[in-house]
Amino acid sequence: MADKSGTTYIVSVFDKPNWRTILTTKDEAEALALEQAMFQVGAKTRVEEIRPKPKKR
Repeated sequence: MADKSGTTYIVSVFDKPNWRTILTTKDEAEALALEQAMFQVGAKTRVEEIRPKPKKR
C-alpha cells in the first residue's frame, strides 16, 4: 500500500568532493536496500528522510 504521508527518501553517495543523489523514492524499503548494496561495495552512503510540512490555515 502506498505511503499516504508523502515522505520522500533520498539516497546519496559520497563522490569526492560532494555528495551525489542517486535515488529519490517514496519507498523506504527500496531506499534502504540500495544503501545496503552500495555499502557492500565500499561506497559511503546516506539516506535522508524528507517529510512535507503541515499546511497552516
